[in-house]
Amino acid sequence: MTVDESLRKITVNDSRINIIFNADGGLRAPLEQNEDLSLTSNHNNESAADIFNEMEEMIGLDKVKDLIYEIYSLIQINKYRSEEGLKNSKQVYHMIFKGNPGTGKTTVARIISKMLNKMGVLSKGHLIEVERADLVGEYIGHTALKTRDLVKKAMGGILFIDEAYSLARGGEKDFGKEAIDTLVKVMEDKSDDLIIILAGYPIEMDDFLQINTGLPSRFPIQINFDDYSTDELMLIALKMSSEKDYSFTNEAGLKLKQIIQDEKDLRIHFSNARYVRNVIEKAIRHQAVRLMKRREKMSRQNLMEITARDIESQLTEAKKAEGVYNL
Repeated sequence: MTVDESLRKITVNDSRINIIFNADGGLRAPLEQNEDLSLTSNHNNESAADIFNEMEEMIGLDKVKDLIYEIYSLIQINKYRSEEGLKNSKQVYHMIFKGNPGTGKTTVARIISKMLNKMGVLSKGHLIEVERADLVGEYIGHTALKTRDLVKKAMGGILFIDEAYSLARGGEKDFGKEAIDTLVKVMEDKSDDLIIILAGYPIEMDDFLQINTGLPSRFPIQINFDDYSTDELMLIALKMSSEKDYSFTNEAGLKLKQIIQDEKDLRIHFSNARYVRNVIEKAIRHQAVRLMKRREKMSRQNLMEITARDIESQLTEAKKAEGVYNL
């Protein structure tokens, strides 16, 4: 086993696990596709390596990725322990995701559902994404019925509740409390083939967990999804545009970076990759209008190129109102 300045390789003797660790102990991606994962999966021929590669292609989120590999490694090692007649401690995988919009929470939840299905923890590996309106009813007893119906649909996979803190915002007489109570009971009765993930803004989720003191212990895995840096968002922008067969001129790239940084500075709840996607989609529309006005034959490069002119009209309205830019 060799150790360089940044990585050290850990390999199980039977080659069924082959994982890279960071020098500080953080887990990284599997190196090979030879894991002994012959369990039935609802994700067709998608291998564990395919799932991890999908996660590795996501920009940033290093701490999130490390935690997912922890879960993966624990499940796999427990499998080997069982084969040797050793005892395994039962793990609870209900989770709290804290982060602003566009930080990858839903995408990571979907990857986790597929991984746990592949590992045999979840029988189906699907994701049901809901919010307060899907859970809370209009009269006594209606909320419990709606919540149990959604739980039934989510069995075998993950029930992902976005803006979960909204369930506790209506006070004592609000039916949101009934949804929380129903979920708590479900977590106790049906924990073997269901994972519940509560997601929302960091501060609001912390307040929510303080309101119901029994919740933190039922969600032992809490993951913070930090805002992307401006450089990471630029990488996301390049990836998004490339996937659509578009490219930025140098001037457009500089303008986009300026707009992203301004928006980050302006917003408390910055929408991260979601904001970048919206900017790109609007730039594509502006490019289409610009090209149509030319009334001449267009080259492949013309059709692919996003210019500063396509980007600059998207300076935030708040910045325009402040007179920061001379337009």
